[in-house]
Amino acid sequence: MRLVSYDSGAGPRAGLLHDELIVDVWEALGESSSEPTVGALLRGGRLEDVRALTQAGAPPAQTGAPPAQAGETPAASWQADSGRPARGLPIGEVRLHAPVTNPGKIVGIGLNYASHAREAGLEPPETPTFFAKWANALAGPGATVALPAASRKVDYEAEVAFVIGERCRDVAEADALDRIAGYMLLNDLSARDLQFATPQWMPGKVFDGSAPCGPALVSSEEAGPHDAIEIELSLNGEVMQSASTADLVHSIPALVAHLSSLMTLEPGDIVSTGTPAGVGSMREPRVWLAPGDEIVISSPTLGRLETRIAG
Repeated sequence: MRLVSYDSGAGPRAGLLHDELIVDVWEALGESSSEPTVGALLRGGRLEDVRALTQAGAPPAQTGAPPAQAGETPAASWQADSGRPARGLPIGEVRLHAPVTNPGKIVGIGLNYASHAREAGLEPPETPTFFAKWANALAGPGATVALPAASRKVDYEAEVAFVIGERCRDVAEADALDRIAGYMLLNDLSARDLQFATPQWMPGKVFDGSAPCGPALVSSEEAGPHDAIEIELSLNGEVMQSASTADLVHSIPALVAHLSSLMTLEPGDIVSTGTPAGVGSMREPRVWLAPGDEIVISSPTLGRLETRIAG
């Protein structure tokens, strides 16, 4: 199951992505909503209802829905006999937003790949190090992001993020994966000169567009084992980072357990799990993002996230 936030002209809506077609979730459920977003689905506990739509043998969600007219490709129902969309919007005809457009929290984890700690000459932290971003940082797949005027040293960071699926507090590590709605790619763009100007990293982490993510929120069964998700980042066609979540210092279940011991986690909260070795600030010579740069983060299971730096 791959959930996207798409916009065909009426604002962000929750969609199911299948074979380059997007089926509107709320239409497929036969419902309307004043907030037709992925976040609303998660907060309403509707994830299993959506999952059922993709199962073979699921009934068409809109009985009596009018057939598509010539030249039209409206979002519509799921075929009962194949588990495939009967019709939908081609992905190329809509704008994709960040999969969750209105999270209550965006939590970033620092120094959480052993390879990245080594290249920085630091010991991996015994306790997870984390910081925050806000919704202004979100950008969708294919977004163009402007470099902040206050910085001359902006870096890329390929990351796997997970999204909380249900409200939870003090979760045992053994139960943690059950609290996750899915996974997505995230580029933790970081203004290093601002990040290290103070003991707190957040000044370099919060500029507008500093968290491109997507393209979809991928369910656990499609993302694969939490400790074997592969990611790769290329800058202008050159591979700069390549790793797997097997190298995480603090595993994804451990992060859920730790963070939920400190605060209540809510449906739609985003946690980005850290970046591997290969960041620009650790290279010789240093590699800083420049106008016109194109960054691609890819994963065999999570898809492809493209971001362009404004010229």
